[in-house]
Amino acid sequence: MLVCSKFIVLFVSLLLLGACSREKTPATPIETFQTYTKAIKQKDLKTMKLLLSKPTLEMHEMEAQARGTTVDEIVKRETLFTESQTRVRFRNEKIEGDKATLEVENSFGSWETVPFVKENGEWKIDKKGFANLLIEENEKSNKELDDLINQGKQQP
Repeated sequence: MLVCSKFIVLFVSLLLLGACSREKTPATPIETFQTYTKAIKQKDLKTMKLLLSKPTLEMHEMEAQARGTTVDEIVKRETLFTESQTRVRFRNEKIEGDKATLEVENSFGSWETVPFVKENGEWKIDKKGFANLLIEENEKSNKELDDLINQGKQQP
């Protein structure tokens, strides 16, 4: 019986050692978003900041300086959904190399694309990329409007 017990302890120890030595697979963008959602609900600023890309944190630092507040206040205020939202839905995860997107339903019921970037092997929410997308879309709309106006001027 003693030999059997030692064998079981050795076997369990080897299983645990094997499980610990395997590389942890990085969280997917969906898993990162789910963790971020939980952190918002729990008001866990440390985790929220850990899940944001470096350019996003730098953007928040600049905004905090401009507004005379802290980065924590900006991170708290600038979430991807409202804290009172009881249900957060997402769809259409797309991964292309070190960039990814996920569609997230906002509090108004419309879908927004949230960009992710891989930093040091981990998926991070890239709000800076989101801001850049909005700027690009705005510039494109302005150009299209300018083109339409200019076409109207060229006609006799």
